[in-house]
Amino acid sequence: MRKQLSLIPLLLLGACTVGPNYAGPPQAIGSAATPPAGFVRADNMLATTAPAVADWWTTLNDPMLTWLEERALEANPNVAVAQARLKQARSALRLERANQAPNANASATYLHANLPGLNLGGGEAGEGQGGAGGGGSSGGQSVDFFNLGFDASWEIDLFGGRRRTVEAARANAAAAEANVADAQVSLSADVAQAYIGLRDTQQRLILARDASRMQRDTLKLTEQRFANGTASQLEVERLRNQVESTDAQILPLSSSVETYLNALAILIGEAPGTLDQRLTQAGPVPLPPAQVAVGDPTSLLQRRPDIRAAERNLAAQTARIGVAEAAKFPRLNLMGIIGIGGTSLDSLTDLDNLVTLGAPMLQWNVLNFGRANARVGQAEGARDEAEAQYRGAVLSALRDAEDALSRFRARRNTVATLARAKASADRSAVLMQQRYRAGAATLIDTLDAERQRVAADQSLSQAVAGLTNDYVSLQKALGLGWRVPS
Repeated sequence: MRKQLSLIPLLLLGACTVGPNYAGPPQAIGSAATPPAGFVRADNMLATTAPAVADWWTTLNDPMLTWLEERALEANPNVAVAQARLKQARSALRLERANQAPNANASATYLHANLPGLNLGGGEAGEGQGGAGGGGSSGGQSVDFFNLGFDASWEIDLFGGRRRTVEAARANAAAAEANVADAQVSLSADVAQAYIGLRDTQQRLILARDASRMQRDTLKLTEQRFANGTASQLEVERLRNQVESTDAQILPLSSSVETYLNALAILIGEAPGTLDQRLTQAGPVPLPPAQVAVGDPTSLLQRRPDIRAAERNLAAQTARIGVAEAAKFPRLNLMGIIGIGGTSLDSLTDLDNLVTLGAPMLQWNVLNFGRANARVGQAEGARDEAEAQYRGAVLSALRDAEDALSRFRARRNTVATLARAKASADRSAVLMQQRYRAGAATLIDTLDAERQRVAADQSLSQAVAGLTNDYVSLQKALGLGWRVPS
């Protein structure tokens, strides 16, 4: 027994951690060792300074949007789901850390037993025995038993299986934290885009009603000219068709306003209709800032939550290879028992009744018929899958950012062009008004110039909404809009 116990220190000294050590994320950008120094699709209107991670929506300077974003981050169910999963992952990490410590139990036992008498007779007795009864029996008796016990067991982590399990749990908790941030990024973009859609639709609805009013005025004058023989039936029908087409756009726009109101209510965790009174009054579409900070691809890859989650998942899968490898080697368990007891309460204080037991136990499943190697192969395959997913996440993030930059740049140019067109339409409408007052133009010409001005307003309003939406998409592609979970 002493020889066996003397082997324990040698085994402890030889303890190691099997399996590959995680060396950080792999190269994920083709032949390049590092990401490019700057974004390919960026221009001089974009700053290379690092953007602020949280609260990017404040750059739009819209208090209502800021209020909606804050409410959504507090009450949105999808964020709550991610936070609940983070809580589970952190609890799993605490559990795995606790599993490294010994397991101990204390017990107290009281036993009371009534034992029946035992029949010891061997048959009837003869008369020659003086007529004594032949059957004998012992009377019943009661027994009391008291015991106090303590037992402990501890698995010595000889080959690091427990340590690798904790390592995987720690990586899982970090991945869950990144998933919370990713849910916040998606949510902040969804809220902003729904709000921009609402404001854009409200503006388009106002402009459509203005256009309908002017077209009806033009139609009324044309009908009067037709009655006087100075206009054709074709002109009347053409204008009537324009009025009907414009009116047909008003009802869908009104429905879209209600749809956006419902979407925003759900995003902040409220029932549809909750925001109707607060947001029914039309407001302008918020404009992005003149200069936008985008940073560089390296900071993007460090900041985006989905990439951080993929990298932590890769670390967890790498650690699980060590868990599978450790299962191929012996396991050493130490068990100890201490107990004291007897048939009376006084026996609990009598050290002569003390019982102790120590039992080191070495287990090794030698004949596993390849099961352990198969589990290692499974773990290695899961690690390879996680590595491929990480590479894909990196490339997708770079593409998202470059696409968003390209769309934002093109939309800015479009807005500038349409702004010049609107300015030209405004000048034309003013000049036509002046000519009309001077008697050099007809009212029909004046109304037509006003209609063109309204059409230019509609085009510019849609382009501005598209520009702000592209700005929101850029913030999402850059991985902005999250806060460190508590």
